[in-house]
Amino acid sequence: MTDRYAATVSWTGPAEEHRSGQYSRVHEWRFDGHTVVRASAGPSVPGSDPSAVDPEEALVASASACHMLWFLAIARKKGLTVTAYEDQADGEMGKNEAGKDYMAVVTLRPHVTFEGEADPALIVECHRLAHEECYIANSLRAEMRVEPR
Repeated sequence: MTDRYAATVSWTGPAEEHRSGQYSRVHEWRFDGHTVVRASAGPSVPGSDPSAVDPEEALVASASACHMLWFLAIARKKGLTVTAYEDQADGEMGKNEAGKDYMAVVTLRPHVTFEGEADPALIVECHRLAHEECYIANSLRAEMRVEPR
């Protein structure tokens, strides 16, 4: 059986605002654990709310979280004990061959803290293996960069 994942995305607004193009881009994402995320279009889009999560940020966060979860599992199997992990990830938009916007590059910049000493070569190997296993990275067309800090 294949794992399946679901989210409900919902938006409502006055018909006249939508008809005129002056509608809010704020909406909700609901997940199976009953978590609700306030979302919006990116800040450059009229009617958006920069305090809400936009799809581009969510894509970058998904790639970062996937890499982190694989890294934690692999590091543990390799005998490393992780006590903290923080990633200052970002994404860069570009144009594809058809001139359409797409996420061209996602850069992960994980900073990992370990209990005791950790061999730098082993840390690099754990990141390489995590990148290979990350299903989000394997699903994206964007160039994925991992730059441990």
